[in-house]
Amino acid sequence: MAEQNMKGKVAVITGGGSGIGRGAALRLAQEGIRVALLDRTAEDAEKVREEIESNGGEALVVVTDVADAKAVEHGMSQVAERWGRIDVVFANAGINGTWTPIEDLTPEDWDTTLGINLRGTFLTLKYAIPYLKREGGSVIITSSVNGNRIFSNIGASAYSSSKAGQVAFMKMAALELAEHRIRVNAICPGAIRTNIGENTNVTPEAKEAKIPVIFPEGSDPLQHGPGSPEQVAELVLFLASPRSSLITGTAVYIDGAESLLVG
Repeated sequence: MAEQNMKGKVAVITGGGSGIGRGAALRLAQEGIRVALLDRTAEDAEKVREEIESNGGEALVVVTDVADAKAVEHGMSQVAERWGRIDVVFANAGINGTWTPIEDLTPEDWDTTLGINLRGTFLTLKYAIPYLKREGGSVIITSSVNGNRIFSNIGASAYSSSKAGQVAFMKMAALELAEHRIRVNAICPGAIRTNIGENTNVTPEAKEAKIPVIFPEGSDPLQHGPGSPEQVAELVLFLASPRSSLITGTAVYIDGAESLLVG
């Protein structure tokens, strides 16, 4: 299998302590990829590291706030110091943030969401590039159906803007880095069973302003329910591997066609 060529490679995953990041970390480690978890929640990331190592893999945890430039730069240097290379970057860390009508959204809440989701993606790629340039590699960015296919979640203007921005940034980066054999793609998940709801603040004003959208029973036409982190992890592995060697500058939707109902 093509994935066997990935054994010994190094992947950096931001937000790898839970949800999609955790699923991807475990799946990549199964293929012999050494995994560095850059996460601001040390306890969660350490649990993933322990799980990887208990199954014979190699993992490293660097406590990192992706919105902090110095922290991200330090995190990448720690990975390179440990293993001497970076081959895959999964820029996955993100929050839903505050969902409220634009006139009620504070500049601070806007900055927090854009700072983690969009600035964090920029910093993650920026400080990984010097290492990726050495032998080429793959960058995968976790965007969303929101801001790209779905715009009906009233109150999600900051979140959707950050997710749309990630796709635009991905396309710019894909062209800029192609000469260095660095591929850059984005995944756009729909409803996935994760704990991201824990960092979502939907205000009463957003609920009042909501425009009803009626979904068919089950909402997800393909499997009639939310997807799993494990399903997304298979896509991440594909985009990280030589199997996707000609794919770059592409946003891949993984939502069972859910977003097409309201797109």
